[in-house]
Amino acid sequence: MLKIKNINAYYGKVHALKNVSLHLNRGEIVTLIGANGAGKTTLLNTLSAIIPAASGEIILEGKPVAGLSADRVVSLGLSQVPEGRQVFNPLTVEENLELGAYLRYRAGGQKGEIAADLERMFQMFPRLKERRRQAAGTLSGGEQQMLAIGRALMARPKLLLLDEPSMGLAPLVVQDIFRVIEHLRSEEGTTILLVEQNARAALKVADRGYVLETGKVILEGIASELLENKDVQRAYLGRDKKEIWER
Repeated sequence: MLKIKNINAYYGKVHALKNVSLHLNRGEIVTLIGANGAGKTTLLNTLSAIIPAASGEIILEGKPVAGLSADRVVSLGLSQVPEGRQVFNPLTVEENLELGAYLRYRAGGQKGEIAADLERMFQMFPRLKERRRQAAGTLSGGEQQMLAIGRALMARPKLLLLDEPSMGLAPLVVQDIFRVIEHLRSEEGTTILLVEQNARAALKVADRGYVLETGKVILEGIASELLENKDVQRAYLGRDKKEIWER
């Protein structure tokens, strides 16, 4: 579904991504793990056309993506849930979700289909239905994360990019978010590229993983094998994270 070959990207003069190559098959969950500053968010932003790729190829379902505008990338089936949620605080929950379908509205999408998708989001996230008329800025962190995921899903993506979905959330809420991630893949067939600070939880839900270090892919493999890799355990799977996830 997605092929990335030798992508380079920069923040000013900082070489943030260095010949990064990876791929996702349809229906997979693939996770990116690495320390802060490794280039994980930069890669997602490059795929979403928020940051331009200086060189390299990005192919989504056989179509080149590099060089396209962000809205065009969304229209091709790629949606991102950004780090920190970034919901529109003054708008209601329902208005935030409707904004996720903006390009569908603009393209003349059937309002009935969009309304049905809105109800599907409320079934997936019952708490959002209870708060549909509430300003997004008044929601808890977990509810805002659910809203950000729902907003991205309203675009009907074929590929969903999730950037740190568990950040700042209580352990029980984190487990709810990961159950949603598993549901999206198993029940709806959504392909997911996941960046997650809780590497253990990410590898447990993923099919495969890539390890980034200073802008380079240094290791890749089946998620279960990465979980058992001693170098990965030492660097990214600390005991504290294990205890948080397993409580």
